[in-house]
Amino acid sequence: MAVQTLKEQANSTKPILQVQLTAFKGKNFSPDRIRLYTTETEIDQNTVDLQINVTFSKGFNENIGFVLYDNDQFFQSKSFQPSLDTKRRVISANLEENPEIVQFTVSPSADLTMSLNDFACVFWSYSEKDWITDGCSKTVNSSGSTGCSCKNKQKANFAILMAYDINYNYSKALDWISITGCFLSVLGLCATALYQIRTRKSRGGNPTLLVVNICLSMTVFYLFFIFGINNPVEHPIEREVSGENIVPESDHHKYPDQGPCTAFTALLQYFLLATFTWNTLYGINVYINETPRWFPKAFIAVGWGLPAVIVGISLGSTYRVDEPLGYRQEEFCWLASVDHKQTFSIKKPMFWGFILPLLIMLILNTAILLHFMYNICKTNPNLNTSPLKKKIWSSFSVAVMLSLSWFTGYFILVTPEKETLNLILSVVFCLLNATQGFQIFILFALGPFLISNPAVLKSLCAPEVGLHKKSFYLWKKKKQKSKESYISTDDCQDKPV
Repeated sequence: MAVQTLKEQANSTKPILQVQLTAFKGKNFSPDRIRLYTTETEIDQNTVDLQINVTFSKGFNENIGFVLYDNDQFFQSKSFQPSLDTKRRVISANLEENPEIVQFTVSPSADLTMSLNDFACVFWSYSEKDWITDGCSKTVNSSGSTGCSCKNKQKANFAILMAYDINYNYSKALDWISITGCFLSVLGLCATALYQIRTRKSRGGNPTLLVVNICLSMTVFYLFFIFGINNPVEHPIEREVSGENIVPESDHHKYPDQGPCTAFTALLQYFLLATFTWNTLYGINVYINETPRWFPKAFIAVGWGLPAVIVGISLGSTYRVDEPLGYRQEEFCWLASVDHKQTFSIKKPMFWGFILPLLIMLILNTAILLHFMYNICKTNPNLNTSPLKKKIWSSFSVAVMLSLSWFTGYFILVTPEKETLNLILSVVFCLLNATQGFQIFILFALGPFLISNPAVLKSLCAPEVGLHKKSFYLWKKKKQKSKESYISTDDCQDKPV
């Protein structure tokens, strides 16, 4: 804190009617940036951080003093509970004479990521041990600084309690690349599901059940992503400050939940977790030779039930109607991942409600894959002839395909936005996610169809083109002439002309 006092001047013929304390802007809080004036002075408002004006109806005969606190640690409020690391300064004025009016102004101290939503002009009540607004009113200056006016306060601790809004960059609508990729993925997933159902007799019930459920969960996820990822309710950046002088609950203004954004976030989290759960079950099923009859029911219970449990825990522990951003983001309808400084936080549900379960599933799937490949190689060194080769390859391909995109997404979160690497990773992430359904179509439908129907491949041969061929000899021989012929791409036989 900084302390300054003004002593009465006995030889003064003109009474002092106004006292002004000014603190100028600067990186460090130090007494040499504070000035106490006894006359009205013209001060550039762009350089003023804090200012208090005390006007008396007549000259004062006692000493007066000011204490400027750089924080509110000595004033722990019950009604005002700050959650941001904004600066909260307090001016303590000791005025023996009864002042006519006390006016003070404070410039908002938030960074560019936040803007002022509302504020309250208050002073500390020692009887209630809290901030109160009795006898104070507020104004907003043209320069953007907040002003207060209080009457008949001889000894008081003054403050301006500010509530801020975070300036969110709302996501734009999906561009044509994302929409085209998602549309192709939906078509590919639907075609894969139909192909798996029609050819289920050739592979058995369990693999078909697993692949169809993977396609179903991914299809629903893509549809919700296309129609629900953008937040339909955008809060305006420029807001009018309320004229009522009411103590805010916190320095972070919180909007109640509006629109379906939270519901879309929960559905996106559920179906994406369901996709990875079914993929893990598919990896487990590959290495089980004989499955009991109750396995399909267990698969369905785990495949659709486990994601519901994770989503329920995420919602129940973080979501509140008056504070929906504990669960989801404001810019678009997805899990909350960063704090107010736009820094990735492990306390947010994006980490422990999605990334952590996803990481556990991928580790489990990889461990099972390595374990059974090791056992198979021990018992059957000639793995090329083993029927398990195709199953192992399919399981491995799906795991890599699903995990690669989300590992890319994780590196996007921890990479600064302005770096070129962040842009490159964003493009890769978009392409991988938008085409996952089409990749599954190639792996589980198009590839098996072409292998089981070799005639289709033969019908796709290149058009027939005649290739000219001419023979030359280094030594002339009698009765031997140069020969010209054409080679057909059909049977590669010379056809002399």
